Amino acid sequence: MGDALTHLFHVTLDWVDIGLWTECSGPEVEYEMEDVVEGGQNFFVHKLPGRMTFKPITLKRPINEDSFKLRKYMASVIIGSAVRSTAAITVYDSELAPVMGWSFIDVIPRSWKGPSFNAGDEKVAIEEFVFEHHGFDLMTGSL
Repeated sequence: MGDALTHLFHVTLDWVDIGLWTECSGPEVEYEMEDVVEGGQNFFVHKLPGRMTFKPITLKRPINEDSFKLRKYMASVIIGSAVRSTAAITVYDSELAPVMGWSFIDVIPRSWKGPSFNAGDEKVAIEEFVFEHHGFDLMTGSL
């Protein structure tokens, strides 16, 4: 397995390849905590974990030929032919060897943002895709 220095993120939605991405924020989970004060215990407050909250996943990349696949997926959601999906993100190292992967359940798109255009800039046109989900797990076996 390669080094942990990540370079690319490969994403599928319901096993449909939506291409490689250069930036991914997440996955992240946060637990609500309940404070329990015990009478006579003056040194600490007990913390009990409660409900889990899964944060949205944000993906970014330069616009490319795979952008059309994502647009097609987004259109299927708008017309109602897509239901909550599954997703997978695989992280690749500098030698394009898989490092780690996550699978997500009950995926639904939250937003898509296209690039800002300015003829005076020499910036790469970046698209951003955000999706919500109901949980994730590490992918095992051969990625």
